[in-house]
Amino acid sequence: MILLKLPKEIKDEMINNVKNYFEEERSETIGDLGAEQFIDFMIKELGPHIYNKAITDARLLIQEKTNQIEDELYSLEKPVFNRKG
Repeated sequence: MILLKLPKEIKDEMINNVKNYFEEERSETIGDLGAEQFIDFMIKELGPHIYNKAITDARLLIQEKTNQIEDELYSLEKPVFNRKG
């Protein structure tokens, strides 16, 4: 799997969020490098699971929409009568 490359602005915001989390929830101080390494680790470890879940969710949604379209198409069919004579 290709490692996710985030835009700098988003990565910087995530770094600040991780630093704030560690400070507020764990009373620990980590620097930018530590926060960035933590983010990279989490992306590497959790990314494939989240990605696969998103694919599964998308597959189910498409299947549901396809079934709805199929039902709508059946409802549009015209009755065919066999005429003898």
